[in-house]
Amino acid sequence: MVRWSARMVGWSRPDPGRGDGGRDRGGVVSLSTHVLDTATGRPAAGLPLRLERAVRTLDGTTTGWIAVTEAVTDDDGRVADLPATIPGPWRLVFDTASRSAFFPEVTIAFVIEDPAGHHHVPLLLAPFGYSTYRGS
Repeated sequence: MVRWSARMVGWSRPDPGRGDGGRDRGGVVSLSTHVLDTATGRPAAGLPLRLERAVRTLDGTTTGWIAVTEAVTDDDGRVADLPATIPGPWRLVFDTASRSAFFPEVTIAFVIEDPAGHHHVPLLLAPFGYSTYRGS
């Protein structure tokens, strides 16, 4: 059994004295998301989500997922500072039940490869569909 720690997943504590928003860019990636409700044309404020990391065997087979953190989108539909992450398979799981009964949950799986980059994963949410893309 693997025991995860903040150091293993690359979390960094914000340092208000740094001009980078507290994110350590030295080999650690950053991650954010933005959810827009396309039916109303407004941000999806107050939407719960969960960030998960793949659990993998030594040969690279994904055997499951482990929750790293939970968050709620702000008034602008954003979560700007998800815990800094390390390269590998990740997924964001959005609890959309309060917004859309047809898709009560939206899962976006993605792979982080660039250890120095910022990764933005937007979600465009509609009553009977959703879309995503690699943001900037």
